[in-house]
Amino acid sequence: MSADAAEQRPPGATVGVPRESGSGERRVALVPKVVERLRSKNVSVVVEPGAGLGALIPDELYVEAGATIGDPWSCDVLVKVAPPTAEEIGRLRSGSTLIGFLAPLTSPETVAALREAGVTAFAMESIPRISRAQSMDALSSQANVAGYKAVLLAAERSTRFFPMLTTAAGTVKPATALVLGVGVAGLQALATAKRLGARTTGYDVRPEVADQVRSLGAQWLDLGIDAAGEGGYARELTEAERAEQQKRLEEAITGFDVVITTALVPGRKAPTLVTAKAVEGMKPGSVVVDLAGETGGNCELTEPGETVVRHDVTIASPLNLPAGMPEHASELYARNVSALLELMLDDGGAVAPDWSDEVLAKSCVTREAE
Repeated sequence: MSADAAEQRPPGATVGVPRESGSGERRVALVPKVVERLRSKNVSVVVEPGAGLGALIPDELYVEAGATIGDPWSCDVLVKVAPPTAEEIGRLRSGSTLIGFLAPLTSPETVAALREAGVTAFAMESIPRISRAQSMDALSSQANVAGYKAVLLAAERSTRFFPMLTTAAGTVKPATALVLGVGVAGLQALATAKRLGARTTGYDVRPEVADQVRSLGAQWLDLGIDAAGEGGYARELTEAERAEQQKRLEEAITGFDVVITTALVPGRKAPTLVTAKAVEGMKPGSVVVDLAGETGGNCELTEPGETVVRHDVTIASPLNLPAGMPEHASELYARNVSALLELMLDDGGAVAPDWSDEVLAKSCVTREAE
């Protein structure tokens, strides 16, 4: 395309990047490298002043990438990390598009407010888990961060070494770590604990993931319960299955120095995997890191967002662990957002979603025409 033709090319979409308002949220929805990519597709990007500071990205880097520093709320598309507040929804322009984590299953009032505001909204957690959408799977990208950080937290809180140490004073046995729920976060936790030298074991109610656990050098804890569900998630257990699972887990958990739990059921309270009785049976100084605190927790003694000691066992339930690694978490999330956004752009860079596309249809939670 000649320079004259480029100048005559109609402007594409404008994409706004606000500063996240949530307490402790340090991530940002787009990073400079992704801004450069979007600019090459005739998309203009407006970044709110200081939007990237939590992720250690100064405004100057956005400007160098081709973005404008200004008010993002009047743009055609607004991209966020956390769900918008009521005040933020009030700032969105009717007819605009919102992309971000929106918690449609647990916060229907947010979806209702977006619909009332005339906003077309795409929830990153509603991206279908199909091969074609892997580059947009923000749940997985952020779960990788959480699984990694969970192990570092466990190692910090533990009173024991993770690796085996051979010293002049004798040999120290390696710590034993059990990961309950081996989706993306759980697999990353197993891999990270293994790198730190722990003896690792994984458990999930989906027996088909056993080979993935073993491929990481971990052992598989077989309790004889199968709860494979749809979309890569486990189905909810029956009462009888849950009781049997808890009984067998209580016996197994007491033999581990570290237990990391990651089990979630979409739209429901997290299942209880570590009972108070199991915690009481663990060795003093052991650690439980519960990654399901935002939906009630997998441990019966969990206090979401807090670290407590019960029966001489430390129970940590950090919320929003990815925000603790904002640089890489933002980089991964920005790639996810960009991949989804590019799917809905036409050749000129304007927003023109093809509603027959499975990814767009399933991730959209409100449409302007509704």
